[in-house]
Amino acid sequence: MDEITIEMFKDKERKNLFATYNHIEMVMVEEDHAVFRLNIKPESKNSYGMVHGGAIYAMADNATGFAAHTDGRNYVTQTSALHFLRNQSEGEIQADARVRHRGHSTCLVAVDILGEDEKLLATGEFTFFCVDPEIMARKVKKA
Repeated sequence: MDEITIEMFKDKERKNLFATYNHIEMVMVEEDHAVFRLNIKPESKNSYGMVHGGAIYAMADNATGFAAHTDGRNYVTQTSALHFLRNQSEGEIQADARVRHRGHSTCLVAVDILGEDEKLLATGEFTFFCVDPEIMARKVKKA
């Protein structure tokens, strides 16, 4: 991935104040692949002292979204399923997202949420709908 594209992703991350506020940050992005992390803070936890499911979901959504966007088109989350398997209370967790299928107007991305010692905390899939202006213009013409 070229420097201009990497800088575009860094700029996209800087503008995502929700992720920043929730301590979610990009680790790496390359073609069809992105990794994000969350350093667990007191405000990342639920009332049981574990990472809040919403924080895990938000990190997964960011990682999968960045993986989808690596083709240069614009996407929004269409649907998702995240299966929570276990949790942790301290340290760092990561979302490792990889594109599984890229179609004309949708993109399917798989994600694993990994904890300490790379234990699988959650796994899922996100489907993104392409809202790229060129594709949207073609859809309007067909209608």
